Amino acid sequence: MTSPSTSSFTRPSDTHHRRTRTQPRQRVRPLPLSVVERAALSDTGLRREHNEDSFMVAERMFAVADGVGGGRAGEVASSVAVEALRIGAHRAFEADDLERLAQRAAGAVHAKGLADPEFAGMATTLTSALVAGDRVEVAHAGDSRLYRLRGGTLECLTDDHSFVSQMLREGLLTEEQAAVHPMRSMITRALGRDPDVDFAKRSIEAAAGDIFLLCSDGLTGMLPDGQIETIVSDSSSLDDAALRLIRQANAAGGKDNITVVLFRLGAGAPAALAA
Repeated sequence: MTSPSTSSFTRPSDTHHRRTRTQPRQRVRPLPLSVVERAALSDTGLRREHNEDSFMVAERMFAVADGVGGGRAGEVASSVAVEALRIGAHRAFEADDLERLAQRAAGAVHAKGLADPEFAGMATTLTSALVAGDRVEVAHAGDSRLYRLRGGTLECLTDDHSFVSQMLREGLLTEEQAAVHPMRSMITRALGRDPDVDFAKRSIEAAAGDIFLLCSDGLTGMLPDGQIETIVSDSSSLDDAALRLIRQANAAGGKDNITVVLFRLGAGAPAALAA
């Protein structure tokens, strides 16, 4: 009897039995964006005696406030609001921080109005933005606005909290009627009337090259969005854009105080904050 030949049997290689483990894909987190350029400018305009607008420019946080009230009350309301933001701006890193500071600003304006009869009933709008990683967080009340310019196209990122704007959104007015409505300056949400404010909050995706513009209604009441888009797009720098926006708003009538704050995002080193 012949035994089976062992030479005809080949042991499969161990590599044929190994299973290749698939490593889980690691999510690539977007790089945080930096503020690589910033500019701000405020002007009394041609019709008002006092400038009741205030603004704030910090390393990552920006704000515009437009005060409402007789005498110096509007000026005080807006300055109290932005100062409350400024105090905590260096500790703000995410959306909750911005909302907390915005509510602190609302409480400060309300308390000031209660403490001093001269400022009773004063109020202010507030539009604030915080650069947080690859997003821009927003807390907003009133009819100041936040825009983003991307690829030459300007987009408004906030809704006006005003009587006329609400009627416009509900289809009760046309754009032409809203422009001349006698109650177009009546705001429906502001800081000062109550200790807490129902801020409109947004978290906005951002990208390198985006330019953000915060402004009071002294700009948007004088210039249409298309003209604002052209001015910012064609300007050689944000300082140039701010100056041109103010000049054009005054050339169109300058009926109110005009304030503009601009910042541009990039992937490079952050621009130094002017002293």
